[in-house]
Amino acid sequence: MVLDVPGRPLRAVERPELSPGPGQVRVRVRACGVCRTDLHVVDGELPPLGRSVVPGHQIVGEIDALGSGVQGLALGQRIGVPWLGWTCGACRFCRSDRENLCPEARFTGYQLDGGFSERTVADARFCFPLPEGYADAQAAPLLCAGLIGYRALRMAGPARTIGLYGFGAAAHIVIQVARHQGRRVLAFTRTGDAQAQAFALSLGAAWAGASAEAPPEPLDAAILFAPVGELVPAALRAVDRGGTVVCAGIHMSDVPSFPYRLLWEERVVRSVANLTRRDAEEFLALAPRVPVRTEVESFPLASANEALDRLRSGALRGAAVLVV
Repeated sequence: MVLDVPGRPLRAVERPELSPGPGQVRVRVRACGVCRTDLHVVDGELPPLGRSVVPGHQIVGEIDALGSGVQGLALGQRIGVPWLGWTCGACRFCRSDRENLCPEARFTGYQLDGGFSERTVADARFCFPLPEGYADAQAAPLLCAGLIGYRALRMAGPARTIGLYGFGAAAHIVIQVARHQGRRVLAFTRTGDAQAQAFALSLGAAWAGASAEAPPEPLDAAILFAPVGELVPAALRAVDRGGTVVCAGIHMSDVPSFPYRLLWEERVVRSVANLTRRDAEEFLALAPRVPVRTEVESFPLASANEALDRLRSGALRGAAVLVV
C-alpha cells in the first residue's frame, strides 16, 4: 500500500521481489501496526519526500532472506522492525548513546519503505527478536506505541503521579507499565469521550476526565500523546512544582504563548525524539514481565486507508493493526 502524494489515499500496487543488500534482512510481514506517525506522513504533516513511500513502522514478520554479513539473526526467525531504521553509527550522537538524534538517521515507513506490504527489507542492526506469548497482531503495537511510550515514561523521571493526555495506543500500554512500577496514573481525553475514559479506568487509571479539566490532584509529570499544542499550557497548569511535561509525538500543532508563571518553580517542558536500540531491548524484555496486554483492532492490508481513517477520527479502542 503506497503513498504517492501526501493527502491522497494509499494505493495498492504490485512491485518486483525485493532482495536484501549487505547487512539487511528481507522480512515476510505478518502484521504491521498503524501509528499516528503514519498519519503525519500520509497527511503531509511531516516534510514530504517527493517520491512514493510504503508507510508502516510497527512491523512483525519472519526473516525469509539474509543479506551478506548479517549476524545474530536466522532464517525463519520472528522479529520486529521499529521506526528508527538506520543510523550512521559515527556521529557524536551515535557515539554517546543518543543515536535517536543522529542527523543522518532514516526512518521506517518514511525514508525507508515500511510494513504496509507483504514483504520489506530492513537493516539487521535495527531488527529485534520479539518476546514469546504475543500473537503477531498483539506484538505490533509494542514496536512504537510501546517503545515511544516507554521512552516518554523514562523522560518523566521518578514521578509518582502521572497524567496521560490522549488515551490511545501508546497510553493504553504506558499505563500498564506505570502501574507495574507503582505509579499513580490520571487519564485525559477528548471532551465527552466516555469510551476512552472508561477504557483508561478499566486499565487502572485513578481518574479520567477531559483534557481541559483540572485534575483532582497535582501531577508530578504529564505525558502528551495527543499532538495538540494547546495541551502544553494545560499540562503545565496541572503539574506541581518541579514537574515535567513530556511531549511524546513527532509532530504537534503550534504551542500557544503562555505566562511565565506556568513554567516557573522549576517546571520543565521536553520532547521525546524517536527511540534507541537500548529502549527496544529494555522494553521488549519488560513487556512480558508486566505483562503488557495490547488491545487491537485488525484490518486486512487492503483496508489500510480505512484503518488510517478510524485512527484519524479517534474511533479506535487501543491500536489498529494490519494483518498481512
